[in-house]
Amino acid sequence: MAHEITLLAGDGIGPEITRATLRLLEAAGVALATDEQKAGLAAVEAHGEPMPRAVLDSIRRTGVALKGPLTTPSGVGFRSVNVALRQEFDLYANVRPVRTLFPGRYTDVDLVLVRENTEGLYVGVEHYIGVGSDRKAAAESVMIVTRFGAERIVRYAFDYARRHARRKVTLVHKANILKLTQGLILEAGREIARQYPEIAFEDRIIDATAMALVLDPSRFDVIVTENMFGDILSDEMAGLVGGLGFAPAANIGEGVAIFEAVHGSAPDIAGQGVANPTALMLAACLMLDHLGEREAARRMRAAVEGVWREGRARTRDAGGKASTAEFTDAVIAKLGS
Repeated sequence: MAHEITLLAGDGIGPEITRATLRLLEAAGVALATDEQKAGLAAVEAHGEPMPRAVLDSIRRTGVALKGPLTTPSGVGFRSVNVALRQEFDLYANVRPVRTLFPGRYTDVDLVLVRENTEGLYVGVEHYIGVGSDRKAAAESVMIVTRFGAERIVRYAFDYARRHARRKVTLVHKANILKLTQGLILEAGREIARQYPEIAFEDRIIDATAMALVLDPSRFDVIVTENMFGDILSDEMAGLVGGLGFAPAANIGEGVAIFEAVHGSAPDIAGQGVANPTALMLAACLMLDHLGEREAARRMRAAVEGVWREGRARTRDAGGKASTAEFTDAVIAKLGS
Protein backbone atom coordinates (compact mmCIF):
# COMPACT_ATOMS: atom_id res chain seq x y z
CA MET A 1 0.00 0.00 0.00
CA ALA A 2 1.34 3.41 -0.97
CA HIS A 3 2.21 5.99 1.68
CA GLU A 4 0.39 9.25 1.04
CA ILE A 5 2.51 12.34 1.57
CA THR A 6 2.22 16.03 0.87
CA LEU A 7 4.85 17.28 -1.57
CA LEU A 8 6.06 20.90 -1.53
CA ALA A 9 8.62 21.31 -4.28
CA GLY A 10 9.45 24.85 -3.19
CA ASP A 11 11.01 27.76 -5.04
CA GLY A 12 14.17 28.32 -7.08
CA ILE A 13 16.05 25.03 -7.36
CA GLY A 14 13.33 23.30 -5.33
CA PRO A 15 11.51 21.69 -8.27
CA GLU A 16 14.81 20.37 -9.71
CA ILE A 17 16.03 18.69 -6.54
CA THR A 18 12.52 17.42 -5.83
CA ARG A 19 12.38 15.69 -9.22
CA ALA A 20 15.77 14.12 -8.52
CA THR A 21 14.62 12.88 -5.11
CA LEU A 22 11.40 11.42 -6.50
CA ARG A 23 13.44 9.54 -9.11
CA LEU A 24 15.55 8.02 -6.35
CA LEU A 25 12.51 7.09 -4.26
CA GLU A 26 10.96 5.38 -7.27
CA ALA A 27 14.18 3.49 -8.00
CA ALA A 28 14.25 2.32 -4.37
CA GLY A 29 10.83 0.76 -4.87
CA VAL A 30 9.01 2.96 -2.37
CA ALA A 31 5.31 3.33 -3.14
CA LEU A 32 4.26 6.92 -2.54
CA ALA A 33 1.05 8.76 -3.36
CA THR A 34 1.99 12.43 -3.50
CA ASP A 35 -0.38 15.33 -3.06
CA GLU A 36 1.63 18.18 -4.57
CA GLN A 37 0.88 21.65 -3.24
CA LYS A 38 2.44 25.09 -3.69
CA ALA A 39 3.78 27.26 -0.88
CA GLY A 40 6.07 30.29 -0.66
CA LEU A 41 6.80 32.35 -3.76
CA ALA A 42 5.32 29.69 -6.05
CA ALA A 43 2.04 29.94 -4.14
CA VAL A 44 2.10 33.75 -4.24
CA GLU A 45 2.43 33.59 -8.02
CA ALA A 46 -0.26 30.93 -8.39
CA HIS A 47 -2.73 31.85 -5.62
CA GLY A 48 -1.76 35.29 -4.34
CA GLU A 49 -0.72 34.07 -0.87
CA PRO A 50 2.33 32.21 0.46
CA MET A 51 0.51 29.47 2.38
CA PRO A 52 -2.92 28.58 0.94
CA ARG A 53 -5.39 26.68 3.10
CA ALA A 54 -5.04 23.70 0.75
CA VAL A 55 -1.44 23.23 1.94
CA LEU A 56 -2.46 23.03 5.58
CA ASP A 57 -5.39 20.76 4.81
CA SER A 58 -3.17 18.38 2.85
CA ILE A 59 -0.50 18.14 5.54
CA ARG A 60 -3.13 17.67 8.23
CA ARG A 61 -4.64 14.81 6.23
CA THR A 62 -1.43 12.99 5.27
CA GLY A 63 0.57 13.73 8.43
CA VAL A 64 3.81 13.69 6.43
CA ALA A 65 5.35 16.22 4.04
CA LEU A 66 8.52 16.36 1.96
CA LYS A 67 9.52 19.97 1.36
CA GLY A 68 12.01 21.70 -0.88
CA PRO A 69 13.43 25.17 -0.08
CA LEU A 70 10.99 28.05 0.33
CA THR A 71 12.18 31.63 -0.12
CA THR A 72 11.57 34.11 2.71
CA PRO A 73 12.00 37.79 1.78
CA SER A 74 14.44 39.63 4.06
CA GLY A 75 13.11 42.59 6.01
CA VAL A 76 9.94 42.97 3.93
CA GLY A 77 7.13 40.85 2.53
CA PHE A 78 5.55 37.77 4.08
CA ARG A 79 6.83 35.98 7.17
CA SER A 80 8.64 32.67 6.87
CA VAL A 81 6.38 29.86 5.66
CA ASN A 82 8.79 27.44 7.30
CA VAL A 83 8.23 29.03 10.71
CA ALA A 84 4.48 29.24 10.10
CA LEU A 85 4.29 25.51 9.32
CA ARG A 86 6.20 24.65 12.49
CA GLN A 87 3.87 26.74 14.60
CA GLU A 88 0.69 25.59 12.84
CA PHE A 89 1.44 21.91 13.46
CA ASP A 90 3.46 22.33 16.67
CA LEU A 91 6.52 20.76 15.06
CA TYR A 92 8.52 21.27 18.21
CA ALA A 93 11.62 19.19 17.40
CA ASN A 94 13.90 20.10 14.52
CA VAL A 95 16.35 17.22 14.05
CA ARG A 96 19.48 17.93 12.00
CA PRO A 97 21.95 15.05 11.53
CA VAL A 98 25.30 15.78 9.86
CA ARG A 99 27.79 13.16 8.67
CA THR A 100 31.03 13.33 6.71
CA LEU A 101 30.36 12.20 3.14
CA PHE A 102 33.69 13.02 1.51
CA PRO A 103 37.18 13.91 2.74
CA GLY A 104 37.66 17.41 4.08
CA ARG A 105 39.12 19.03 7.14
CA TYR A 106 37.28 16.46 9.26
CA THR A 107 36.97 12.81 8.29
CA ASP A 108 34.53 11.36 10.81
CA VAL A 109 31.88 13.92 11.79
CA ASP A 110 28.70 12.24 12.99
CA LEU A 111 26.54 14.68 14.97
CA VAL A 112 22.86 15.35 15.59
CA LEU A 113 21.41 18.69 16.61
CA VAL A 114 17.95 18.79 18.22
CA ARG A 115 16.55 22.31 18.07
CA GLU A 116 13.46 23.61 19.85
CA ASN A 117 11.31 24.73 16.97
CA THR A 118 8.35 26.71 18.29
CA GLU A 119 9.51 29.08 21.03
CA GLY A 120 12.29 31.60 21.67
CA LEU A 121 12.67 34.75 19.60
CA TYR A 122 11.25 33.07 16.50
CA VAL A 123 7.69 33.26 17.82
CA GLY A 124 7.81 36.71 16.23
CA VAL A 125 6.45 38.75 19.14
CA GLU A 126 8.01 42.09 18.20
CA HIS A 127 6.99 45.69 17.71
CA TYR A 128 8.30 49.19 17.19
CA ILE A 129 8.55 51.69 20.02
CA GLY A 130 7.84 55.24 18.91
CA VAL A 131 9.39 58.39 20.36
CA GLY A 132 7.75 61.63 19.33
CA SER A 133 7.26 61.67 15.58
CA ASP A 134 9.65 58.77 15.05
CA ARG A 135 7.47 55.65 15.22
CA LYS A 136 10.52 53.47 14.60
CA ALA A 137 12.78 54.91 17.24
CA ALA A 138 13.35 51.41 18.61
CA ALA A 139 12.24 47.85 18.01
CA GLU A 140 11.62 45.19 20.63
CA SER A 141 11.44 41.39 20.40
CA VAL A 142 10.28 39.05 23.14
CA MET A 143 11.94 35.68 23.80
CA ILE A 144 9.34 33.22 25.04
CA VAL A 145 10.43 30.04 26.83
CA THR A 146 7.99 27.80 28.66
CA ARG A 147 8.86 25.05 31.11
CA PHE A 148 6.68 22.70 29.06
CA GLY A 149 8.57 23.53 25.86
CA ALA A 150 11.98 23.29 27.51
CA GLU A 151 11.26 19.93 29.12
CA ARG A 152 9.69 18.56 25.94
CA ILE A 153 12.67 19.31 23.70
CA VAL A 154 15.26 18.08 26.20
CA ARG A 155 13.33 14.86 26.72
CA TYR A 156 13.10 14.39 22.95
CA ALA A 157 16.89 14.73 22.68
CA PHE A 158 17.49 12.13 25.38
CA ASP A 159 14.92 9.76 23.89
CA TYR A 160 16.58 10.20 20.49
CA ALA A 161 19.99 9.44 22.01
CA ARG A 162 18.62 6.32 23.69
CA ARG A 163 16.90 5.03 20.51
CA HIS A 164 20.01 5.55 18.40
CA ALA A 165 22.56 4.33 20.97
CA ARG A 166 24.17 7.76 21.25
CA ARG A 167 26.60 8.31 24.09
CA LYS A 168 26.14 11.94 25.18
CA VAL A 169 23.75 14.89 25.15
CA THR A 170 25.07 18.46 25.31
CA LEU A 171 22.64 21.22 26.29
CA VAL A 172 23.66 24.57 24.78
CA HIS A 173 22.44 27.81 26.37
CA LYS A 174 23.29 31.37 27.43
CA ALA A 175 22.09 31.14 31.02
CA ASN A 176 25.06 33.13 32.28
CA ILE A 177 23.48 36.26 30.74
CA LEU A 178 19.81 35.42 30.04
CA LYS A 179 19.26 33.99 33.49
CA LEU A 180 15.48 33.54 33.34
CA THR A 181 14.72 32.31 29.81
CA GLN A 182 17.92 30.37 29.30
CA GLY A 183 18.03 29.46 32.97
CA LEU A 184 14.68 27.72 32.56
CA ILE A 185 16.08 25.59 29.74
CA LEU A 186 19.17 24.74 31.75
CA GLU A 187 17.12 23.81 34.80
CA ALA A 188 14.91 21.52 32.70
CA GLY A 189 17.96 19.91 31.14
CA ARG A 190 19.61 19.10 34.43
CA GLU A 191 16.41 17.66 35.87
CA ILE A 192 15.66 15.43 32.89
CA ALA A 193 19.26 14.27 32.47
CA ARG A 194 19.00 12.49 35.83
CA GLN A 195 16.32 10.25 34.32
CA TYR A 196 18.76 8.92 31.70
CA PRO A 197 21.75 7.73 33.75
CA GLU A 198 23.22 5.70 30.89
CA ILE A 199 23.67 8.83 28.74
CA ALA A 200 26.41 11.33 29.58
CA PHE A 201 25.24 14.93 29.99
CA GLU A 202 26.93 18.30 29.88
CA ASP A 203 25.88 21.90 29.40
CA ARG A 204 27.84 24.54 27.50
CA ILE A 205 27.59 28.24 26.74
CA ILE A 206 26.60 28.93 23.12
CA ASP A 207 29.67 30.95 22.09
CA ALA A 208 32.10 28.43 23.59
CA THR A 209 30.20 25.64 21.84
CA ALA A 210 30.50 27.36 18.48
CA MET A 211 34.27 27.55 18.90
CA ALA A 212 34.60 23.98 20.19
CA LEU A 213 32.64 22.59 17.23
CA VAL A 214 35.19 24.05 14.84
CA LEU A 215 38.21 22.97 16.89
CA ASP A 216 37.11 19.39 17.57
CA PRO A 217 33.60 18.21 16.63
CA SER A 218 34.34 14.76 18.07
CA ARG A 219 33.70 16.29 21.52
CA PHE A 220 29.99 16.22 20.74
CA ASP A 221 27.32 13.67 19.90
CA VAL A 222 23.73 14.94 20.34
CA ILE A 223 23.30 18.68 20.90
CA VAL A 224 20.02 20.14 22.16
CA THR A 225 19.32 23.86 22.29
CA GLU A 226 16.74 26.59 21.88
CA ASN A 227 15.40 27.93 18.61
CA MET A 228 17.78 30.67 17.47
CA PHE A 229 20.94 29.03 18.80
CA GLY A 230 19.89 25.83 17.05
CA ASP A 231 19.37 27.68 13.78
CA ILE A 232 22.91 29.05 13.93
CA LEU A 233 24.71 25.95 15.24
CA SER A 234 23.01 23.63 12.76
CA ASP A 235 24.36 25.68 9.85
CA GLU A 236 27.81 25.69 11.43
CA MET A 237 27.64 21.92 11.78
CA ALA A 238 26.64 21.61 8.12
CA GLY A 239 29.77 23.58 7.29
CA LEU A 240 31.87 20.90 8.97
CA VAL A 241 30.75 18.37 6.33
CA GLY A 242 30.71 20.49 3.18
CA GLY A 243 27.81 22.92 3.55
CA LEU A 244 24.04 23.13 3.62
CA GLY A 245 23.78 21.04 0.49
CA PHE A 246 24.51 18.01 2.67
CA ALA A 247 22.18 18.82 5.59
CA PRO A 248 18.72 17.22 5.84
CA ALA A 249 16.23 17.98 8.58
CA ALA A 250 13.12 16.54 10.18
CA ASN A 251 10.48 18.68 11.88
CA ILE A 252 8.61 16.47 14.31
CA GLY A 253 5.32 17.01 16.12
CA GLU A 254 2.80 14.73 17.79
CA GLY A 255 0.83 13.92 14.65
CA VAL A 256 2.68 15.60 11.79
CA ALA A 257 6.24 15.46 10.47
CA ILE A 258 7.80 17.58 7.72
CA PHE A 259 11.11 16.61 6.13
CA GLU A 260 13.16 19.16 4.26
CA ALA A 261 16.34 20.39 2.71
CA VAL A 262 17.33 23.30 4.91
CA HIS A 263 19.38 25.23 2.36
CA GLY A 264 18.03 28.19 0.45
CA SER A 265 16.25 28.26 -2.88
CA ALA A 266 19.37 29.51 -4.77
CA PRO A 267 17.49 31.47 -7.45
CA ASP A 268 20.80 32.40 -9.10
CA ILE A 269 21.26 28.82 -10.34
CA ALA A 270 17.63 27.81 -10.73
CA GLY A 271 16.91 26.12 -14.05
CA GLN A 272 20.58 25.47 -14.84
CA GLY A 273 20.52 21.81 -13.81
CA VAL A 274 23.53 22.12 -11.50
CA ALA A 275 21.88 22.01 -8.05
CA ASN A 276 23.00 19.44 -5.49
CA PRO A 277 20.00 17.26 -4.46
CA THR A 278 21.84 15.49 -1.61
CA ALA A 279 20.13 17.30 1.27
CA LEU A 280 16.63 16.56 0.01
CA MET A 281 17.57 12.96 -0.81
CA LEU A 282 18.80 12.49 2.76
CA ALA A 283 15.67 14.22 4.06
CA ALA A 284 13.66 11.64 2.11
CA CYS A 285 15.64 8.95 3.94
CA LEU A 286 14.60 10.49 7.27
CA MET A 287 11.02 10.47 5.99
CA LEU A 288 11.25 6.78 5.11
CA ASP A 289 12.60 5.99 8.58
CA HIS A 290 9.57 7.81 9.99
CA LEU A 291 7.22 5.82 7.74
CA GLY A 292 8.76 2.51 8.81
CA GLU A 293 10.50 1.95 5.45
CA ARG A 294 13.87 1.55 7.17
CA GLU A 295 15.43 -0.86 4.69
CA ALA A 296 14.67 1.42 1.75
CA ALA A 297 16.03 4.36 3.76
CA ARG A 298 19.22 2.42 4.53
CA ARG A 299 19.74 1.52 0.86
CA MET A 300 19.14 5.07 -0.35
CA ARG A 301 21.42 6.57 2.29
CA ALA A 302 24.17 4.09 1.47
CA ALA A 303 23.87 4.88 -2.24
CA VAL A 304 24.11 8.65 -1.69
CA GLU A 305 27.06 8.27 0.67
CA GLY A 306 28.74 5.79 -1.67
CA VAL A 307 28.63 8.17 -4.63
CA TRP A 308 30.18 10.96 -2.55
CA ARG A 309 32.88 8.70 -1.13
CA GLU A 310 33.87 7.48 -4.59
CA GLY A 311 33.99 11.06 -5.89
CA ARG A 312 33.13 10.25 -9.49
CA ALA A 313 29.96 12.36 -9.65
CA ARG A 314 30.31 15.58 -7.69
CA THR A 315 28.09 18.57 -8.18
CA ARG A 316 29.38 22.10 -8.66
CA ASP A 317 29.07 23.14 -5.02
CA ALA A 318 31.57 20.42 -4.09
CA GLY A 319 34.06 21.29 -6.83
CA GLY A 320 32.72 18.84 -9.42
CA LYS A 321 31.06 19.08 -12.80
CA ALA A 322 28.16 16.64 -12.51
CA SER A 323 24.72 18.01 -13.25
CA THR A 324 21.75 17.34 -11.01
CA ALA A 325 20.58 14.62 -13.38
CA GLU A 326 24.05 13.05 -13.70
CA PHE A 327 24.47 12.92 -9.93
CA THR A 328 21.04 11.37 -9.57
CA ASP A 329 21.89 8.79 -12.25
CA ALA A 330 25.01 7.86 -10.31
CA VAL A 331 23.08 7.43 -7.06
CA ILE A 332 20.44 5.28 -8.74
CA ALA A 333 23.14 3.14 -10.33
CA LYS A 334 24.79 2.75 -6.94
CA LEU A 335 21.46 1.78 -5.44
CA GLY A 336 21.20 -1.13 -7.84
CA SER A 337 24.80 -2.31 -7.51
